[in-house]
Amino acid sequence: MRTNLIRKAALTAAGLTVTGGAIAAPAVAAQATPAEKAAQVQTDRKTSGERELNVRYQAQPNFYYCGPAATRNALSVQGKDINVDAMAKEMGTTEAGTNSINDITPVLNKETGKNAYRSTEIRDNKADDKQTDKLRTDLVRTIDDGRAVVANIAGTATDTDGNTHSFEGGHYISVVGYHDDGHTVTIADSADPNQASYRMSVDNLADWIATRGYAA
Repeated sequence: MRTNLIRKAALTAAGLTVTGGAIAAPAVAAQATPAEKAAQVQTDRKTSGERELNVRYQAQPNFYYCGPAATRNALSVQGKDINVDAMAKEMGTTEAGTNSINDITPVLNKETGKNAYRSTEIRDNKADDKQTDKLRTDLVRTIDDGRAVVANIAGTATDTDGNTHSFEGGHYISVVGYHDDGHTVTIADSADPNQASYRMSVDNLADWIATRGYAA
């Protein structure tokens, strides 16, 4: 069953126009540069309370392919390398972006070969404790299963290094690792190869997803 995710109107902030999960910014190369490769999670490893999946990162090739690119990066942890143009077609991606997480979940299931992914929405403007706890549980379960999570986010969030990431009109990211029993996560972000990978608290991530949803 498709859920009706609440969609925010496109906003313009600081000269950056963002709409429907698409970011109006300089296009970045689809092939990984040395800087991108350095930002990759290098090993698939699991220790007590944490796990990192081996993502073969690629930046999105244009400003509106964040949905297909996040999905491609998520599937790469399973050794899959699916063409982003083919996925964009399946998701109905246009220059306005990819409409919702519900357009991504079926593609994840198709390429995984099983109905392992489900869409979950966080309807409110801010995640409550129950929604945050569910997100943490879903992240740990999915990553322990060897799969990455795809999240539709909007607004501004701060990572564990104090850097801010702002996508006022929407964006898609992959979550490819967790630490501290899921209280901190590793994000693969296709928007900027100079910030291809960063960590964030699950509380901040839940609020970033608020009004939208994730596939886990």
